[in-house]
Amino acid sequence: MTVITAKWTIDEYHRMITAGILDDRRMELLKGEIVEIFAEGEPHAYFSSEAGEYLIQLLGERATVRSGKPITLPNNSEPEPDIAIVKRLGREYLEHHPYPENIFWLIEYSDSSLEKDLQIKTKVYAEVEIPEYWVVNLIKRQVVVFRDPQDGEYASKTTLTKGTISPKAFSDLAISVSSIVNI
Repeated sequence: MTVITAKWTIDEYHRMITAGILDDRRMELLKGEIVEIFAEGEPHAYFSSEAGEYLIQLLGERATVRSGKPITLPNNSEPEPDIAIVKRLGREYLEHHPYPENIFWLIEYSDSSLEKDLQIKTKVYAEVEIPEYWVVNLIKRQVVVFRDPQDGEYASKTTLTKGTISPKAFSDLAISVSSIVNI
């Protein structure tokens, strides 16, 4: 017997949301599959909130920092990264969530979702050429930086526990690793 998994489009996913089918559950769409979002523990909520505030102050008017909001990707995905640093398009975001071309980089905070964030989401983001993706491993207190998407994979992967990171989109900025991991 062959098992066939039903795949959903972004349009169908939005219709389910509008109809209230997913009201009592935290979900995201990844490559056509509806995936449950793990509940945030206190460390996850604390670190992602503090890092979001730090990045808002650091970036000022250069970018918009969106926390826990959807992004829309052409591979039938609508994930909700913990932090998305996107172009300042103002009211245009009333019409659509950020698309790949609007995104500077994404950050996920992970403990219970570490496997999903390091394996599944890395491929989802690389496939649509998100230029940079950071996974903050809350267990090991490190930042894994993925860059240079090529053929559905990131060509560069660096793991940091201290020092600074300069995002590709803002190479003049030095973001303290400790301000992302150990706030």
